[in-house]
Amino acid sequence: NDVPVAVGTYNTDPNVAFGTGTSNSNRFGPMKEIIYGDIDVPYSFVWSFNEGIDQLTVNTDLNSAVADRLNLQAQAKTRLFNGKLGTYLVASAAADLGAVTDVNKVFEEASERYTDLEVVVPVRAYVTAEVYNAIIDHQLVTTSKGSAVNIDENGIVRFRDIVVTKTPTRYMAGKSIIFSPDNIGRAFTGINVVRTIQSENFAGVALQGAGKAGQWISDDNRQAIFTAGTSATTTTSTVAPTTTTTTSQA
Repeated sequence: NDVPVAVGTYNTDPNVAFGTGTSNSNRFGPMKEIIYGDIDVPYSFVWSFNEGIDQLTVNTDLNSAVADRLNLQAQAKTRLFNGKLGTYLVASAAADLGAVTDVNKVFEEASERYTDLEVVVPVRAYVTAEVYNAIIDHQLVTTSKGSAVNIDENGIVRFRDIVVTKTPTRYMAGKSIIFSPDNIGRAFTGINVVRTIQSENFAGVALQGAGKAGQWISDDNRQAIFTAGTSATTTTSTVAPTTTTTTSQA
């Protein structure tokens, strides 16, 4: 092929092939270009642990001890993240729906707000055990209204088409209810290092780990987060430092 080759530059002007540059004979109208943007989201907190396992005093197989401690550390980090995420959801809430003296009224208002916002994904209510029991004991939760509640198992799945999740008080950041659509944001962690190294100071290994974590919710999505009430139990929303673990196994 002896047709000359023309090497040009790619023109990203919004009005070239798109916008006012769209073909005038196109009956669909001007073509709008869709571009997704990238947002840099910083880590907001760090975590670490530092443990020593001496093979002369650990009283079990060294490798089994390492595996067990890593499992327990993972559980501790999950609890740490849950506390941070609960605090972040409360701080991101668009409004507080007031005291939870009548759970039905609170859920009614939440349902109305989500209807007006046209939220089409499942909405979840994270509730304290006190609120959870109040829902189960509510007079509207009856088989005559088609409610599926199991008193024997103290279980209920939905209330006014909102998924109900019983949540420990320490993850609620002082609130009794946190309403939030599923997958409304992103939670992330980076594991910079998890290692065992032979110790010079004792006959065993040092088990160490460190990383960063954070969370992000877009400004548009924040308008779909609501809280309600103040928890009756006074606790802190931040879990204990994870450099030590108090969890024990049977």
